[in-house]
Amino acid sequence: MLDSATTSQYPSRVVLTSILCYPVGVEPIPLHWGHPDPLRRGPVIASRHPASIRIRNSIGAYGGSYCVYKALAGAIGVVDPLFRPDFTNTQPPFSLPPQPSWSDPDKIVSLDPYGHLVPTIFKEHLDAGVDVRPTIAITKAHMKLAEIDDLVRKGELEVDGKIVMPAPKQWSAEWSEGKESFDGSSNGEVTMKTREGFHEDGVELNVGKAAVEPVWYLPGVAKRFGISEALLRRALFEDTGGMYPELISRPDLKLFLPPIGGLTVYIFGNPAFVSDETKELTLRVHDECNGSDVFGSDICTCKPYLVYGISEAVKCAQRGGSGVVIYFRKEGRALGEVTKYLVYNARKRGGDSAEHYFLRTENIAGVKDMRFQALMPDVLHWLGIKKIDRMMSMSDMKHDAIVQSGIPILSRHEIPDSMIPPDSRVEIDAKIHAGYWSKNKIDDLSKTLTDLGPVIHVARTRELCEV
Repeated sequence: MLDSATTSQYPSRVVLTSILCYPVGVEPIPLHWGHPDPLRRGPVIASRHPASIRIRNSIGAYGGSYCVYKALAGAIGVVDPLFRPDFTNTQPPFSLPPQPSWSDPDKIVSLDPYGHLVPTIFKEHLDAGVDVRPTIAITKAHMKLAEIDDLVRKGELEVDGKIVMPAPKQWSAEWSEGKESFDGSSNGEVTMKTREGFHEDGVELNVGKAAVEPVWYLPGVAKRFGISEALLRRALFEDTGGMYPELISRPDLKLFLPPIGGLTVYIFGNPAFVSDETKELTLRVHDECNGSDVFGSDICTCKPYLVYGISEAVKCAQRGGSGVVIYFRKEGRALGEVTKYLVYNARKRGGDSAEHYFLRTENIAGVKDMRFQALMPDVLHWLGIKKIDRMMSMSDMKHDAIVQSGIPILSRHEIPDSMIPPDSRVEIDAKIHAGYWSKNKIDDLSKTLTDLGPVIHVARTRELCEV
C-alpha cells in the first residue's frame, strides 16, 4: 500500500508495464536492431516518463548503475522525477561517423551505436515529448599523469606540442592561443629544454573521450555466449533479485539496460585514423582496478600496464597513427571489490604463491574470472577498428575475443619487466602459467628461483591486524 506522500512526487496511479496486454494499451515503438537506417532501427526508450511509458521498448533504465541515485534524488525532492534534459550544445566535438558494423546485428549487441547521436537523429521524437536519452557522450580533454611526466623527463616520450603538450600554468593561456612555441619556433615542435621551470609543471596529453553505457540486445548477447535467450533472461531475472520482471513477462522487449558500469574510450591522435586501415593503431583494453589504477597498490600490475598502454598509444599517434585505450568498469575481474579484498586476505594469510593464486579466488567466488570478454569487441566495432597493429595485453581471453569477432591483431606486447612491482610477481607468474601470452612461459610453478632465473613466485606477506 502506497502512502499519501507518494503522490506528491509521482502520479497517484502506478502504471505497470510488466504485462503485454495492459488494459490501457502498451505499444512499444518498434525496434529493428541492426537496421542501417537509424530511424527504421528505432530509438532506445527506457523512460517511464508519462509520454514514454506506454511506448518504451527497453527493460531497465538510463544511467546504468547511477539510475539508483536518480531515484534517490527524486524521492527526496531534489530533482523532478518528470524532468527532461535540455541537450543544447551537448553535441560531440569531433565526429565518429557510422560504420558498416553499426548495421550488423551480430557485431554490436552490448551498446547502442547511435547512442551519441540521439539529440539529432531522434529530434522528432524529442520534440514530440518522448524521453529519449543518449547512452554515449563524446568530449575532448587534457590528461595529466605523473607517470607520463616521468617518461618525458627520462626522454622516453617526446613532447610534440600536439598530443603531448607542455603544461606550465604560467604559459598555458599563451599556448592555447597558438602563440610562439616554447623553444621559439612556430611549428609547434617543443623539447624538454624549452624554458627553465618546464620540468616542474610537466606535460598534458590531448585526448578524445567517449563514455559508453551498456545497452544489451538480448538475442544477440545470448547468441554471443552460445545460450538461449530464455536462459539468459531467466538468469538475469534471478541474479538481480527479480528486479526486472519484464525479462520474464515481456519477451517482446529485446533490449535491456543493465545496472552495471559502462566503459570509457580514450583516443590519442586524429579520431578519423582509428577506422583507417592504412594507419597504424595501438590498443590497450583495460579492466578497472581502483586499488592500483587510482591508489597505487603494488599487489598487481594494473596501473603500470595502464600507463604502459597509454604511453604506447601516444607514441603510435605521434608516428602518424592512432592510439586507443578502452577502460571497462569490471572491478576485480568483474567479481567486485569486496570479493577482491577477501581474496587478498586469503592469499596473504595462506601464503601468497603463484601456484594458489586463482584457487583463492575460486574458493570465495566460485570462479576465477567473470569478465567474459565476449562482449568487449563491440566497442572496437563501434569505433570502426578493422585491424590492430599493436595490442598491449597478455590476455588470451581479450585477444581471442577480438580476433574471433573479425579484427586481426598483428602483434602482442607484454608489460616490460622493469615496470612490474615486486609484490605483483605472483600475479604475473600465475597468469603466464594459466595461459596468458608471454615470451617467457612458466610450465612448472614449483620450480625454484634459481631454476627460473628472474621469475619470483612468492610475494611478501603482510600482517593483517587491527590498528
